[in-house]
Amino acid sequence: MNDLAQTTTNPTLGVLIFVLGGLTGAIFYLPFKKVKNWAWESYWLIYAVFGLVLVPWALTFATSPNVVAVLKQSPSSVLLYCCVCGAMWGVGGLTWGLMIRYLGVGLGLAIGCGLCSATGTLLPPVIKPIFQKVLQAVLGGAPSSTPLLEQIQTGLRGLYGSPSTNATLVGVAVSLLGIVLVGMAGMSKEKELPEEEKKKAVAEYDFGKGMLVAIFSGVMSAGMSFGLQGGPEIQKLAMTTAPATSPTWAGMPVLVVVLFGGFLVNFLWCLLLNLKNKTTGDYVRGGTPLLGNLLFAGLAGAIWCSQFICFKTGEPAMGKTAYVGWAVLMASAILFSTLLGIFLGEWKGTSSKTRSLLASGLVLLLLSSVVAGYSGSLGQKEAAAKPAAAAQ
Repeated sequence: MNDLAQTTTNPTLGVLIFVLGGLTGAIFYLPFKKVKNWAWESYWLIYAVFGLVLVPWALTFATSPNVVAVLKQSPSSVLLYCCVCGAMWGVGGLTWGLMIRYLGVGLGLAIGCGLCSATGTLLPPVIKPIFQKVLQAVLGGAPSSTPLLEQIQTGLRGLYGSPSTNATLVGVAVSLLGIVLVGMAGMSKEKELPEEEKKKAVAEYDFGKGMLVAIFSGVMSAGMSFGLQGGPEIQKLAMTTAPATSPTWAGMPVLVVVLFGGFLVNFLWCLLLNLKNKTTGDYVRGGTPLLGNLLFAGLAGAIWCSQFICFKTGEPAMGKTAYVGWAVLMASAILFSTLLGIFLGEWKGTSSKTRSLLASGLVLLLLSSVVAGYSGSLGQKEAAAKPAAAAQ
């Protein structure tokens, strides 16, 4: 298994794939601007059907010929963990659009992705053993022979100690510093621009409400990282169950399980709002561009899920430092969303101080991706050195 994974290791390619995912995460919202005369819950439901079910499952069937057999053989506790983490993301994702509505694309995604990056990169080794302990207590079954604290300590030790993992932590720190600077630029912008100028770029701009929503949405959305990194057993089965899935696509069975949890939350919430607001007729109402609305809402979903397809396909190329992918993905999303915000005029009229903070943050975000690639290269050298040391 390790030899097979090693043949796919290419840190530079891995980082580029993560960056491409960040780009799709930054621009997925744009097709929604073409949806006409539909309530939010109507076009969001179509987005969820395409982005969380149709597109990922279509790609999974095309790339993972054993996906059905793999999911049947996977431990129920792992499937449940991935699904619950997806539902956690689903709750956070429901407020992602609200965050952008109040803060704009640039600032909203910077703050939300920043919180998501920190929690999603550093907490998975802590979250999974705690969840499994709770699940064992609720459902019964044989307890793990390894104490919970020891499991957590083992997981955390995987985040530091070697040159590659230490470099990865430096990259995460640089990324978070860049995120802080972008956030400071946003607060500086808040103080400088009169209300009418803010609302020219973001019609419902409200920094106070936006910050509350961004904190909640960013932390809850890290559930996607918990789930996507929580299914190594599924990925191992994908690569060993005939007909085997290639290492590059072995993460797809994990992805569809996580997204299913998110889909349940989004589907039920949108359906509830359809009934409450009497908007179920949106899907068949005459006088609206039904085909266009379906197309653009579905396109938003397809673009959105592409970021996590990139995340799972980029992981094998990073070797043992694959967990840095989440930070690179979020940093890239912030970088591209901020550039998009500049293009849309969200930073027009700000002072040189604010623009300097923004530029410094963007440079650090770019630097964090370079450090991530370097840490992956170190990890590749460390992995190659182990067999040589063992032979001696």
